[in-house]
Amino acid sequence: MAKTQTLEIGLVLYPGAQQAAVLGLTDLFCVANRIASTHLQQTEPPLRITHWQQQDEAGVTPVRIFDSGSGEPAVLSALILPPTLGEPIRADDTLSLTAWLCERHAEGVTLGSVCAGAFPLAATGLVAGRKMTTHWAYAELLQQRYPDVHVDADQLIIDDGDVITAGGLMSWTDLGLKLVDRLLGPTVMIETARMLLVDPPGREQRYYSVFSPRLTHGDTAVLKVQHWLQATQAKEVALSTLAAQAGLEERTLLRRFQKATGMTTTEYCQRLRVGRARELLQFEKTSIERVAWEVGYSDPGAFRKVFTRLVGLSPSAYRRRFSALG
Repeated sequence: MAKTQTLEIGLVLYPGAQQAAVLGLTDLFCVANRIASTHLQQTEPPLRITHWQQQDEAGVTPVRIFDSGSGEPAVLSALILPPTLGEPIRADDTLSLTAWLCERHAEGVTLGSVCAGAFPLAATGLVAGRKMTTHWAYAELLQQRYPDVHVDADQLIIDDGDVITAGGLMSWTDLGLKLVDRLLGPTVMIETARMLLVDPPGREQRYYSVFSPRLTHGDTAVLKVQHWLQATQAKEVALSTLAAQAGLEERTLLRRFQKATGMTTTEYCQRLRVGRARELLQFEKTSIERVAWEVGYSDPGAFRKVFTRLVGLSPSAYRRRFSALG
């Protein structure tokens, strides 16, 4: 059996970061590694867990202080900002860190936060105009400091593709399992949850999107389009607009987009729209027609057809099964 590519998950130690969450996530990923290695029948773990320490000096990037792997090359896939037991850190205290996070995000790295870790994540500006969650006790403060962010503390976890935020202090288990699901698959995730005595089905219903876009392909022009589509919820999908965002000719964009993401621009946008529709169907009582319009479909019939094809349930059946409103 061919060896799978090693994927790196980095845990970021900023001032006040909770060590229990850092070590807990490290252990969770180690358990997932052991389970995945058994399934893959290989000795080298598919996940590499690293710890990155923020430096006090201005302009100095974080330094890797722990590495679970060997010298084998790995693809940095995600960086997680853990919670803090103290007051949420201020933007002025994370300038070097946020610049580094923005650079990694531009390379296709998924950014995640737990509880008050939402504050240094919001300081990057990457969540402007988008939804994120945090601990309910910090929701008002987060909204005051970053008014361009849509804070939704009612949700335990919000998976927005390239950014994943988790709410309460202990929701690092949810974020960890979400990443295991994305990187190693649902079988490994469920077995990891079972080993840790965590019930994933009840938590998974809080997730509003199961679409996990491929972001570590290395094509910066395509990545720019992906980030723009995520931020605008794929409401404007004209090929000419996407090509302008990428700075490429239309035919060149189509070719490079499919090579990088594994799907056409149309398929990609449909999946983003359906992900948003899932959220509306789960957490709001608006009509199916209104949901269709909200996610960019003027024809409800076309929306129903796309939704049913991708999800396996009609919008109304999905709502009956997964609505959080009873």
